[in-house]
Amino acid sequence: MNPSGMNRRDFQRLTLAALGGMVAGTTAVNQAFGADEVNPLLSEPHVCRGLNTCKAKGAGKENACAGMGTCATAKAHDCATLNECKGQGGCGAAAGENKCKGMGKCHVPLKDESWGKARKRFEELMTKAGKKVGPAPAKK
Repeated sequence: MNPSGMNRRDFQRLTLAALGGMVAGTTAVNQAFGADEVNPLLSEPHVCRGLNTCKAKGAGKENACAGMGTCATAKAHDCATLNECKGQGGCGAAAGENKCKGMGKCHVPLKDESWGKARKRFEELMTKAGKKVGPAPAKK
C-alpha cells in the first residue's frame, strides 16, 4: 500500500500536466518576445529589386546572390491596403515589413524613397543574420 495515496496513474497525470504547462509557458514567452518571428524583409516573396534573400530568388531567377534580384516577386498592386500578405506592402518607414494582409502603406514595386529605406533595413537584417548581400541592382 502506498502511504502517499498516489498511484502510478495519478503520478503520470501530474507529470504530464507539469510538462504541458512548461511547453505552454515557453510558447507564450516566445510569442510575447517575438523569438520565432522572422522579419518579413527576410522572407519571400519580396517587394522590390535588391530585396531577395538568396541566389535565384529574383523575378528573373538569374541573380547570382542575395540582394541582387532585379524585380519584386510579390504580386504588384497599385495602392495602400491591396497587399495580399504579411511583408508585401510598400512605402512608409517600414516598407516590406507590414504585419498582415491589407496593412501595406503603398504599391509594389516600391518607389525610390521607400526602396532606399527598405534596402538599408534589408542589409542591416542580413548582416545581423550573418548572411552576405551582393550589390544592389541598378534601377531599370
